[in-house]
Order: sequence, then C-alpha cells, then structure tokens
Amino acid sequence: MIRKSIEALQREAAETGTHSLKRSLNAVNLVAIGIGVIIGAGLFSLTGIAAANNAGPAVTLSFIIAAVGCAFSALCYAEFASMVPVAGSAYTYAYSTLGEFFAWIIGWDLVLEYSVGAATVAISWSQYLVRFLSKYGIQLPPQLTSSPFETITLFNGSSIHGWINLPAVLIIIFITSIIIRGTKGSALFNVIVVSLKIGVVIVFIALGWNYINPANYVPYIPVNTGTFGEFGVSGIFRGAGVVFFVFIGFDIVATMAQETKNPKRNMPIGIIGSLVICTLLFGLFSFVMTGLAHYTEFKNSAAPVAIAIEKTPYYWMSQAIILAIIIGYTSVILVDLLGQSRVFFSMSRDGLLPKLFAEVHPKFRTPYKGNILLCVFISVFAGLVPIRVVGEMTSIGTLLAFVMVCLGVLILRKREPNLPRAFKTPWVPVVPILGIITCLIIMLSLPLGTWIRLIVWLVIGLAVYYFYGKKNSKLGNEQKI
Repeated sequence: MIRKSIEALQREAAETGTHSLKRSLNAVNLVAIGIGVIIGAGLFSLTGIAAANNAGPAVTLSFIIAAVGCAFSALCYAEFASMVPVAGSAYTYAYSTLGEFFAWIIGWDLVLEYSVGAATVAISWSQYLVRFLSKYGIQLPPQLTSSPFETITLFNGSSIHGWINLPAVLIIIFITSIIIRGTKGSALFNVIVVSLKIGVVIVFIALGWNYINPANYVPYIPVNTGTFGEFGVSGIFRGAGVVFFVFIGFDIVATMAQETKNPKRNMPIGIIGSLVICTLLFGLFSFVMTGLAHYTEFKNSAAPVAIAIEKTPYYWMSQAIILAIIIGYTSVILVDLLGQSRVFFSMSRDGLLPKLFAEVHPKFRTPYKGNILLCVFISVFAGLVPIRVVGEMTSIGTLLAFVMVCLGVLILRKREPNLPRAFKTPWVPVVPILGIITCLIIMLSLPLGTWIRLIVWLVIGLAVYYFYGKKNSKLGNEQKI
C-alpha cells in the first residue's frame, strides 16, 4: 500500500519559501472562516427547501441530527489537524492512514463537496439579488437568472425555460479574483462579512420571536406522504441530509492548516468553535423561520428568509436583511473556493494532479492557476444546474469525507498509538464509530439520484487516477526505485 508517513507530512508542514503557502491565520481567523461558510446557503436557503419538501417545522430536528453527526466528525478532524498541519484536509489524513488509493477517492470527493458547494451558494445569492432588485423596479430577465433545467412561471401565467444563471457565474468570477490576491486579505474580508451575517441572524431571531404563530407548528412533524423522505420521521432524516451541506465549514477550516500560525493550538479551536456557535444559531433560526411562515410557503424558494420576515411588522427591514444576506453569501463562496484550491494544491504536490495546481503566484503566494481553472468549472455548475441538485450532491460528498476521517482516527490510534497528538479525540473508539454510523444513516436517507451522481463522479475520478495520478504519483514512483 502506498501510504505517506506522519513524519513526512510533518516535514512538509514545516517547509518555508516562495513555493510554500504563507502562514498568516490565527484562531479568530479560523473560527470566522468556519462560521463564514456554515452560516450561508444552508441557513438562508436550504432551510426552507428542507422544511417545504421533507421535514416541515421539524427541520429544527434535522439540524440537530446533522449537528450531532458533525460533532463526532469534528472531534476526529481536530485530532488530525493538530497532528498533521498541512493543506488538504481529509485527503491528507486519508493518505497517511488508508493509503493513496483512498486518499484519491477522498480528494476527488472533496472536489464535489467544495466546488458544487460554491455553486449552490452562488445560485442562492443570485435569487436573493433578483428579489432585492425587484423591489426597486429592476427586473432581471428570468432567462438569465435561471438554470436551463428550470421552468419559470411568469406573472401572466405563461412558462419559459431559463438559459443561464448569469449573476451566479459573475459572483464566482469576482470572488476568485479576491482569493488570488492572497489568503490574509481574503481572511480579513471574511471576518468583516461574517460579523455582518451573525448580526443578521441575531436580528432575525430577536425581531421574529414575538411574532411566531403557534399554528404554523401544527403538526410539528407532518404525516408522511407514503414516499420515503417526504415528511414523517424519514423526512426529518432526509432533511438532515439536505441541510448537512451547511456544516462543511469546519471541514474547510482543516484545509487552512498550512496557512495557520501555531496550528496545533489554533486548528482545534477553529474547527470545534465554529461548529458550536453555528449549531446554537441554527436551532433558534429554523425555529423562528418556520414559526413566522407555514412551511408550505417555502416551496420552490431559495430565499425563505425574505418570505418569513414579511410576516412581521418589520417587513420594511426585509430589504436590509436581504442585502446583508447577499453580502454574507460572498464569504461562503470565498471559503468554498479557498478550500477547494488547497485540496488541489496538496494533490498536485503529490503528483496526482498536473503541476499547475501547485504553482504559487510569485507575489501573492497563492495557487492562482488552480483558482482560475476552478473558477471556470464552478461557474458552469452555478450557471446551468438547479440548486436542489447541487445542494444534495454537496451533502453526500461531505458525509463521505467525514466517514473516512472518522475511520482514519481509528486506524491511526491502532497503528501508531504513541504519536504526539496536540489534541486527542475523546472516547475512542466510541466517538469515531458514532460519527461513521450517523453519517452513513444520513447518507442512506438521501435520494437515489444523488447516490447515482456520486457513483458516476467517483467512476470518473478513478479513471483519472489510473490514467494519470497513479503513473505520476511521487510517492509511488519513489517506492518503485
């Protein structure tokens, strides 16, 4: 088995120079990065979709189930991130425990997680922008704000098909230009925007609490329609699978390890801190949102917050809140794009992907060529694919990565129990096993179509590995000598 030693990874983490990533992030930056991506599309758009299609008012329980699964995985991530502080997250951890083949699967899976995640947020960003501008009489052509696989019903009752979601494409291009200029500047931008998003969430909870209509919670768990995942208990778990997308924030924090000051201390703080803060906010937010408006009103809407706030006397604030959400979404896209490029950076340095993904800009010290290619790829997704499809694809990719990381902790504790660990996952093997079980249950609750897309994606990835990655693997070629 081709496997990287922990010692080799630690040497890689200690590298400096013009070809290495710059360490500029502290614990506050990491927590902000985690919150920046967790509070985003899942909260402001997928919450409504999961409530309307799967869980009803019990979407709050969906968030709790998803958070429990994340908590187990977060503790495992924190152990790896403090021990192996290099870029690549679950990909790197799998390389050191399960070997190169499984590392490739996870790396390829993370492409699905981060890239499609960025596309999901960009689509929701576009819908909020359309709603915001329409209040001022600015009507963007529906053909240019929707996927070609979506049907739009006009005010006169006629239906048309979309052509491309142009605003979603443009925001991906804009954020990529910011990332290329440097991680520190991106982190500062993210801290500012995250503060704004947290403010929006707190204001929404505070203002909406007094205007909750208890009738909207009846029934709290709608009766199952006869189809698995459409309300009832199965709907709560399907809803957990849909909203699981939002919890990739702490996962992305782990990809920033090689750009973090004192990663042994700061990585666990960033991972666990962002998860705890966001889980508390999610429970309160989803409870208030489904109390303000009946869950059926969120059907086919990626902007449920706007619908809910209009049920209060503060409807006049809806524009300010939507504007804050639009600005806040930019940080989610930023962090997704950052995470993806760092995974590709690690895979490229290992020889599994072309060298251009590891080429660092001489001035900005960022993997700029990889950023540009990812911009093109993600823009296509954002412009052409409906939000529900990309949201579920992101969730299943995230869950698979979490399963591998939990498994990796079990293997490494058995194989190398005496390795120094700045942070140790408590109650091993119970915590990793519970993490694996929870994530697998949520994965199984997702639609068959999502599984098919995952399998097709992994088959394509295996073809790339056998025709390129395996032949060019630096570690594999060294072991042949």
